[in-house]
Amino acid sequence: MEFDFTTLPPPDRYRLLTNFVGPRPIALVTTRSAAGHDNAAPMSFFNVFAHEPPILVLGIQARGNGDEKDTVSNIRRSGEFVVNMVDMALADAMIVCGVNFASDVDELAFAGLTPLASRKVEPARIAESPCAFECRVERLIDYPNRILVVGEVVHMHVQDRCLDEAGRYVNPATYQPIARLHADNYITSDRQFELKKPEHLLPYEAAQTTPKVARKAV
Repeated sequence: MEFDFTTLPPPDRYRLLTNFVGPRPIALVTTRSAAGHDNAAPMSFFNVFAHEPPILVLGIQARGNGDEKDTVSNIRRSGEFVVNMVDMALADAMIVCGVNFASDVDELAFAGLTPLASRKVEPARIAESPCAFECRVERLIDYPNRILVVGEVVHMHVQDRCLDEAGRYVNPATYQPIARLHADNYITSDRQFELKKPEHLLPYEAAQTTPKVARKAV
C-alpha cells in the first residue's frame, strides 16, 4: 500500500507514524506550575538526539480545543523541565499522570509518586524513576497545534542498581525501561541481545575514518 502524506488526514498520519515507528521510549516529564504545583505528563514523542551538546527533544501536541497543555505553559514560563524514564514499576503511575487534570492538581501526589529536589532546575524529579535528566530549554519550535521542545541536559540522576559494576553501562537485569508501540500497547526491554560489526569489515571502516594528511605544493 502507498500513502501520500501530503493529502492524508492528520488522524491517519498519526496512526501510521505511531504504528510503525516504534517502540518509542516513554518520558514522564515533570514541570512546576506558577503556583508551585508539580505537573507530570507521559510522552512517547521523545528521544535523545545528541551528546555534544547533550540534547533531548519532546514533541507535545495541543489539547483537542487547541489550548496549550500545562507542561508546555510551564516550560515556556520557566525554561526548565525534568525527563524521568519509566520502567514497569512506574507504569501504572505513568498512565494516571496521563489524565487531563486541572492545572492546580499536584499530579505526582495524585499518582502516589515521590518528588525529590533537583540539583540545577526548579521542577522536581521522581524518586521512583530509574534515571532522570534535568533539562533547560535550548529552543522551542512552534508548529500549528504542536511544539518541539529542544532541551539541553544539565544534570543526570541514575539509581545505583541500574549501572554495571564499573558504573559505565546500564545493567540490563535491573534497567528495563518500557516503550510505547501503538494505541494502548507497550513493551519492556527485558530481552536484550548483542550485535557486533563483522571483524573483516573493521579495517575498511578504519581506513574510511582515518584523517587524510594534506600535501604541500612544491
